[in-house]
Amino acid sequence: MERRVVITGLGAITPLGQDKKELWSALCNGKSGIGYVTAFDTSEHEVRIAGEIKDFDPGKWFTVKQARRLDRFSQFAAAAASLAVEDSGIDFDKADRNRAGTIIGTGIGGILEIEAQHKILLSKGPSRVSPFMIPKLMANAAPGQIAIQFDIRATNFSIITACASGTHAIAEAFRTIQIGKTDVMVTGGTEATITPLCMGAFQNMKALSKQNDNPQKASRPFDKERDGFVISEGSGIVVLEELEFAKKRNAHIYAEILGYAMSDDAFHIAAPHPKGNGAYIAMQNALSDAKLNREQISYINAHATSTPMGDEIEVDAIKRVFGDYTKNLSVSSTKSMLGHQLGAAGGTETLISALILENDIIPPTINYENPDPVCCGVDFVPNEAKEKKVEYIMSNSFGFGGHNISIILGKFSK
Repeated sequence: MERRVVITGLGAITPLGQDKKELWSALCNGKSGIGYVTAFDTSEHEVRIAGEIKDFDPGKWFTVKQARRLDRFSQFAAAAASLAVEDSGIDFDKADRNRAGTIIGTGIGGILEIEAQHKILLSKGPSRVSPFMIPKLMANAAPGQIAIQFDIRATNFSIITACASGTHAIAEAFRTIQIGKTDVMVTGGTEATITPLCMGAFQNMKALSKQNDNPQKASRPFDKERDGFVISEGSGIVVLEELEFAKKRNAHIYAEILGYAMSDDAFHIAAPHPKGNGAYIAMQNALSDAKLNREQISYINAHATSTPMGDEIEVDAIKRVFGDYTKNLSVSSTKSMLGHQLGAAGGTETLISALILENDIIPPTINYENPDPVCCGVDFVPNEAKEKKVEYIMSNSFGFGGHNISIILGKFSK
């Protein structure tokens, strides 16, 4: 018999706040976390806006020595994990540490360290390249640090599937508990790619919004004037537990994970299938894995990054899966406020989905001002949060490489 898996802890480091309460309040009030980049000089960049975390203080979480040995993406993950574990109330001294683990997704890993050390190589030569470069840049540094931090010794690895990474990590962590390999997993996504190289590359792919004049209006999923995503950073981490394990310690339960499904477009390395076939397969199979019918889903946290093609294709795929029932769905994109956190997005959006189930409030799609004829017939929860009884949520994450995943959460019931 498959074991039930619940979410008991939430930890968020985002442009809208560095804990769940700050984040939730900002989302429900339709606040944007997008602004001008301050991390480096963007005067030669065509795009100068991002969802930057401007007030993150590593000193709150690490000694000076520890911080120097962690890239920003690992710092975010470790900080969010600390928040999630604290929120869960779990005491690992009273658990079997050999049955507690961590899986963390990231799209790129330690790009800040790569850029910094490459400059040193060119200016000062190979003898001055840091011996800490490799353990800082490697994607698995994030789960490795979390395991060290909490002395948890079971499953430990990173997943790299571009913008689907965070959700893939949560799904795999869920499965390890479900099949009895672990009892507790610290999981989610992290990313820190607001760098000269990354922003230059994404802008030259024509992927980013160029609406520099009004940063907070730049991320506008489903809107006719959308012109690309806004790159963002941060980490969203959740603590998953086997239900009976959580109940024994009287843990607060935010939501239950019911199932998921993965697919691949097998079409193009950086563009979605024009008919949304991969997205359709992921959503359809996720319903089957969760043992739900489509009429039971109340809300979809859409991948919807604010790209002209991506949003349209996702809406079409939703309509294919849900048919006439689509008119009863609420579908919003929290990326309208957070920007696109890439590999961290799925972790943050799963966390947000758990808060929606707890509060029966759906955050809006802000900047939805000009309805697009190719994205129509759906309640996008425009511009203002909506109170709605929500029993089951689907959250979508799609990434370069054609990777698709849909995960389903439900209100916890005994």
